[in-house]
Amino acid sequence: MLGLIILAHIIALAAFFFITHDKAVSTSGDGGWGLSFQKAGQPPVANATAEELAQYNAYYRKDTDEKILYLTFDAGYENGYTEKILDVLKKQEVPAAFFLVGNYIESEPDIVKRMVKEGHIVGNHTYSHPDMSMISSEETFREELEKLEAIYTETTGRTMKKFYRPPQGRYSEENLKMACEMGYTTVFWSLAYVDWYENQQPSRDEAFRKMIPRAHPGAVILLHSTSKTNSEVLDELISKWKEMGYKFRPLDDLLKTEKVRK
Repeated sequence: MLGLIILAHIIALAAFFFITHDKAVSTSGDGGWGLSFQKAGQPPVANATAEELAQYNAYYRKDTDEKILYLTFDAGYENGYTEKILDVLKKQEVPAAFFLVGNYIESEPDIVKRMVKEGHIVGNHTYSHPDMSMISSEETFREELEKLEAIYTETTGRTMKKFYRPPQGRYSEENLKMACEMGYTTVFWSLAYVDWYENQQPSRDEAFRKMIPRAHPGAVILLHSTSKTNSEVLDELISKWKEMGYKFRPLDDLLKTEKVRK
């Protein structure tokens, strides 16, 4: 069963490949999240504007000139690398957010407890990792998020913080509205690369080529904790970002944005 879940997760992520292409494939506010990187060190152009997202309490970066980064991980299953990643975060004193699905919390309660104990945020990646853009029923939408909330509370004894990331970055304007009405902040990303194919992992050079020059003030970084490469390069990657003058802050800080730029 777990093998089928992993396979489904990888297949779903394949549809999400366009996020790191040099050109975004969509310019509409519905569908899939897309980015177009224009210039090194500058924020990418996204397929929904900050203003459009803000009305639904949704973000993909923080509007700031300050050199700050928000590090986030998505995880649909455990691949043996998360604890090494947690070791690096602890060593570097970097806060992170882990967006988890139901299977992960159910199968890896000790790792989830460690995330919480070490001060990281566990965000809502839905219970079953569906294409949320295809869900128009408020009841079904709520069930996906509330079922995960319940498992998280049962596992950790804590109330889940209200951060939501749509699986594959698939969303609709109605989804954003429903998440907002549930008290959630929807968090997309402004920096990512193709790191989720278990048997086609990027090289160290590829990771650094994509992730170093594209760093920008207020970036929300998306990595996958299932990636062997990420577990091997994260320590050096964080150090290089720090050498560039960047500091890391928890997602809670993202909500302190006072203005939105175009």
